[in-house]
Amino acid sequence: MATQSQFPVPARVIAAFDFDGTLTQRDTFVPFLAHLSWTRLLGALLQAAPALTGFAVRLRSNEYAKMALCRAALKGRSRAELAHVARAWVHTIPLRPTLVERLRWHQQRGDHCVLVSASPDIYLEEVSRYLGFDDLICTRMAVDGQGRLTGGFDGANCWGPEKMRRLIERFGSQDQYELHAYGDSRGDQWMIDAAQHAWYRGQAVKP
Repeated sequence: MATQSQFPVPARVIAAFDFDGTLTQRDTFVPFLAHLSWTRLLGALLQAAPALTGFAVRLRSNEYAKMALCRAALKGRSRAELAHVARAWVHTIPLRPTLVERLRWHQQRGDHCVLVSASPDIYLEEVSRYLGFDDLICTRMAVDGQGRLTGGFDGANCWGPEKMRRLIERFGSQDQYELHAYGDSRGDQWMIDAAQHAWYRGQAVKP
């Protein structure tokens, strides 16, 4: 599986799929944290409560709140250990059959399929392999010299306009390919607007 790169990859058709709520039946980030440790997750939610509350009342950004939770729940965890846990856990994620069928349709056509998500690479790398994606664009977690998470991000949170910016960075300007986009939330709207063909919440909005 190819991963994010600074070098453009020529492709005639790009099929960009959001993950949470699009390919899945629910959010996956909090369930993954719970799978790691319910006790640590509860403590992290308490610690990050001011930032999460600030986001809920629109005084803090999505990125600020998410980083606060990541820092509280994941700082100091081994990157290799998390990958090992994720490898078994991804098989338990409830997927949406209709969207998985769309993914298989693109794969059978030979389109370049990209998973584009605000969720973190600590488990999306395993998800991407499991579902057979050609590329992964997502929020990257920063690690220290010992391979442990710092709790911060390596780059920006991959949400909203950042998704489209990363697609252009990866594949070049939009006149170089035909974009099919699949999403389910406001964070996907920039991909949906830019695509020639798009599905939103399971429905074709740009056939």
